[in-house]
Amino acid sequence: MTEIIDGNAVASEIRDDLTDAIETLADAGSRPGLATVLMGDDPASQTYVNMKQRDCEEVGIESHHVDVDGDAPPEELYDAIADLNDDSEVHGYIVQAPVPDHVDYRDVIRRVDPIKDVDGFHPENVGRLVAGDARFRPCTPHGVQKLLESANIDTEGKDVTIVGRSDIVGKPLANLLIQKSDDGNATVTVCHSRTDDLAAKTRNADIVVAAAGVPELVDGSMLEDGTVVIDVGVNRVDADTDKGYELVGDVEFESAKEKASAITPVPGGVGPMTRAMLLYNTVKAASLQEDVAVDLP
Repeated sequence: MTEIIDGNAVASEIRDDLTDAIETLADAGSRPGLATVLMGDDPASQTYVNMKQRDCEEVGIESHHVDVDGDAPPEELYDAIADLNDDSEVHGYIVQAPVPDHVDYRDVIRRVDPIKDVDGFHPENVGRLVAGDARFRPCTPHGVQKLLESANIDTEGKDVTIVGRSDIVGKPLANLLIQKSDDGNATVTVCHSRTDDLAAKTRNADIVVAAAGVPELVDGSMLEDGTVVIDVGVNRVDADTDKGYELVGDVEFESAKEKASAITPVPGGVGPMTRAMLLYNTVKAASLQEDVAVDLP
């Protein structure tokens, strides 16, 4: 029987476990604060921001939001970032991607105070992660690790194939999984658009993480029996539904489920974990800035 790893349930447990840490900070006179910055009016980005604000309200984190006109010069966004760097009530913040074409997102990330970089994308935080001394683990890779832990899937000595080499998922997850740690010690292969014979790489894996942003790229024929499958992808494809589309992952779920020992669904798998780990990083950021020790899940 294939185990369906329920990301909603695991994320809910993490949010519940964060409550004690948030109360500890509040008792010390500091309520954790998370800010979102949105430049432009992209509907999907607005939806993500709204969801993050609701998550904050649910666990007791103070939510702040900054809107920047999508046609404004980059300096207007940079000024908003500088203000958040100086705001003692904001312990962490994210600049929602994508930003408009006339803004260099890498330049945006470099302007974020590393101690408030709860996405974990600033070069200083990336360097610390690679060195094995992560301040903040990026939210989606950390969420993947928590999902594996929740299903009692040990990564030590396992062959892991990651399909996708993005700065957001593939690269940081590979670095986390090779670390000498309880949730690491794996042998990792990172595949991408130039990989020859992708199926040969995925069939050789104990764990496959699909994070390429290509709908249903990995199917059951590319897996050996008993493989653990973590599907990071969320893709909108045309469908005969009321909305005119449906969400699918980077894995063709039905055929992969026949081979997998455990698999995450889309939606309801990795997505909720990304949001939960953003709250986790915000609480950790508040703990570091306020010098208040807390127990984190």
